[in-house]
Parts: sequence; structure tokens; C-alpha cells
Amino acid sequence: MKNYLTVIGVLLVVFTWLPSAAAKSSWWDRGVNILNDLNEKSGGAIATEPSYAEIGDAFKQALRIGSENVVSRLGAIDGFNNDPSIHIPLPEELNKIKKTLSRLGMSKQVDDLELKLNRAAEYAVPKAKDLFLQTITEMTFDDIKNIYDGPEDSATKYFQSKMSSPLKKAMQPIVKNTLSQVGAIQAYDKVIGKYKTLPFMPDVKANLTEHVMQKGLAGIFYYLAKEEAAIRNNPAKQTTTLLKKVFGVK
Repeated sequence: MKNYLTVIGVLLVVFTWLPSAAAKSSWWDRGVNILNDLNEKSGGAIATEPSYAEIGDAFKQALRIGSENVVSRLGAIDGFNNDPSIHIPLPEELNKIKKTLSRLGMSKQVDDLELKLNRAAEYAVPKAKDLFLQTITEMTFDDIKNIYDGPEDSATKYFQSKMSSPLKKAMQPIVKNTLSQVGAIQAYDKVIGKYKTLPFMPDVKANLTEHVMQKGLAGIFYYLAKEEAAIRNNPAKQTTTLLKKVFGVK
């Protein structure tokens, strides 16, 4: 007899790709109806197959794995600094005078400042882990349905809406302290001090903490979106028994 788990797994994957506007009902509703029909026809024989609760738990587990991967990657040394996709540049105000400072023999100090901005983000990222786990735990069944029905970055957008403010609040003191500890504030003061000795130069102001926070959060959500898409579409990312049970195709 054909394995009902395989049937449901295939249907769930297919329904994920259906444009919601073109479907009269969501993939979830169709999946529920099919699961009910199969259960009735089998006289309850598939009661041991994935339940709706397991489907929700599996998706939460996938998001948990994805968020932990992102935190682990970006929270490592050079997680930001050596990644061109999320590397944190100097604030725009400093970039405008970078060439001028380089001509004054300060290219090393400027580069050092840029490195330290990235280090601050790398040290602060691990703080995001607990907030991700808390947000995932608090997801309702309807939240999961809406996320799964949406585009490949639906969960990422959900996290952004729920986490941006508390995450920024949690990371801000770490970024601020780290900027001081790694010498970024001192490096900035030295660069600006030298710049201010030059005649006829415009005033330059940069909020380093705010700059690192904005770029750091952007980097986190950039890679979370990639993790989410990979988990949805790549069977190799379905690394746990529950994920394979619910979403895997045998």
C-alpha cells in the first residue's frame, strides 16, 4: 500500500508553490481536507501519521534550526567582516572623507575602524539566539499557517515585525560596549581629530552604535531569509526525524 506519509509530504511541498491568489483555498486547508479524507477511507489507519500539531512543530523546528545556523555563522570571528554580502562599511559620512584621510597617511587607521565596526556586530549577534527561540515558541497555529502559505521569506518578515525592536534593544548595549572595548570609539576620535585639523572641511558626524545596529540586523535577516528558503526547498536541510517525517519525500 502506498505510504500515506509520502502522499501528504508531496502535497505539502506542492501546495507551498501554489500562488495563493490563484487557489480557492490555501494549501493548508487542502492538506487538512485530504488528510481527513484519507483517514476516513482508511478507517483511521493513518492515525499514526503526522498530525496537524506535528506539522506545526516541524515548521517551528525548521525555523529554530535556521535561526541557530544564522547566529552561529554571523557570531563567529569574521562573520561580518569577511562576508561581502553583509560586511559593515564605514558610515556614509566617513566614507565621504576616506580618500582625504588616506592622503594624510591615515588609511590604516580608517581600515582599522571599519574592522572594529564589524567586530562589534559579530560580538553582539549571539544575543539574538534567545529572542529567536522565544519568538518561535510564541508562534500560534495561525501564524504558522500564514507563514507557510506565504512566499519563501514569510517567516523572516514575521521575525522582523516581531523582533526588530526587542532585538535592537537587547543588542544595543553590547554593540556600544564592544565598540569601546575593541577601540572603535578611540579609533573614530583619532580619525575625526585629525580630520578637524584640516582647513575648510565640513563637519562630520556619525553615530557608530546606530550604524552597526542597522547593518547588523540587516545581515541577520538577510541570511535568515536564505535559511528559510533552503529549509523549504532543499531536502538536505531537513536534518531531523520530525522534519523528515512531515516534509520529507521518501
